[in-house]
Amino acid sequence: MYLIEWGFWNTCTESKAARTAADAETVPTHKHLAWDLYEGDLREGVHFKSVSTTPHSRGPVFAFNDTYMDMRCGGSEEKRGVITMMTLGGLGPMTYAWLHITFGSIYINATQAEFLSVFSILFSTYMLSIGCGFYYVYAKYGFRFTRLEILTSRHLLIRFNRKTQQVHLHRPAYCGGIVTFPWKTTGSTAVSPEDDSLSLGMRLGLVWHPSHTGLPHMEMALLGKQGQGGSELRDEWEFIRRYMEEGPHAVPRPRLSTQLPSPIQAFSAQFEGLGRFFRKSSWLFKLALLMVWPAFVIIGTAHWVSLLLCWRPRWPKVIREAGLPGKPVPSPTTLSDYPPDIQECLLANADRWQLKPGKRPEKKPRKPRTPKKSKEFD
Repeated sequence: MYLIEWGFWNTCTESKAARTAADAETVPTHKHLAWDLYEGDLREGVHFKSVSTTPHSRGPVFAFNDTYMDMRCGGSEEKRGVITMMTLGGLGPMTYAWLHITFGSIYINATQAEFLSVFSILFSTYMLSIGCGFYYVYAKYGFRFTRLEILTSRHLLIRFNRKTQQVHLHRPAYCGGIVTFPWKTTGSTAVSPEDDSLSLGMRLGLVWHPSHTGLPHMEMALLGKQGQGGSELRDEWEFIRRYMEEGPHAVPRPRLSTQLPSPIQAFSAQFEGLGRFFRKSSWLFKLALLMVWPAFVIIGTAHWVSLLLCWRPRWPKVIREAGLPGKPVPSPTTLSDYPPDIQECLLANADRWQLKPGKRPEKKPRKPRTPKKSKEFD
């Protein structure tokens, strides 16, 4: 499910009219919090010093060798299957009923002359036009949401090529497409121990800011599984950093996952980030989870169906051969790699990512509330 990536790309390529309308409805305080970026934030997030003594990847890792490493991306993989269930559950029965009634009436008119009349012809024409009209509207307005889980790439991928010192993102065009960045422009959200308490239920985030890439927009990738708190995200970032800086011998070899539509991946994704929480939870909470197990089965099955209805992503030839002797090094992504209309929208939204000088001001501590004095009654 690529809802986060799709929404972020729509923000980067928003038209002037759509942005004006959205800004008019946004509370000024929320808009201020959403887009304020400081130079200090970037300096703190983009460095390649060691942040952990225990490098570890929680996966899924699809390829790992001396040249490159492929990992799964995606900000809401655990929710995958919801759109699939709604789409197939709604369109399936409706399509069956429409085909049965419409083509059944057409077949009767064509084979049984005694039933042929003006009313039967009008009814068949009406049903045919109703169905065609509905599916036209769905194809134009609804399929953009369906394709976030169905008839698209099975996974979003990120490739770290240590021979070329580049990072490649593999995404559908409606989520930003395939892009290439130099490794040294990569920023991470897991470099500070102070943020460990915020990693519960979060994924490792990598960021490429325009001040480093030369693009007019910011790019991001959410890697692997959800964290369970503590230093898991820093361990994963350290794993990637050591692989790129020192090589595969500097990290423990990860367990490789398959890119085939595995039911194990579909059902286990619902429990990402819950292991530590489940172990420390009360027996009452564990009992409640046992009572709702049919919901997990339904969502897991829909997740698996979603994987079955998608295809395995394939890297372009220049990226597949990158790092091999005598093969060219892929060019970093530039603005000219996008269509003219996308370039115009990216430039129109470039001010979203402008950096403010200095460090982010510290939050003022809230004053403790003074309890109201109770009135004394005689």
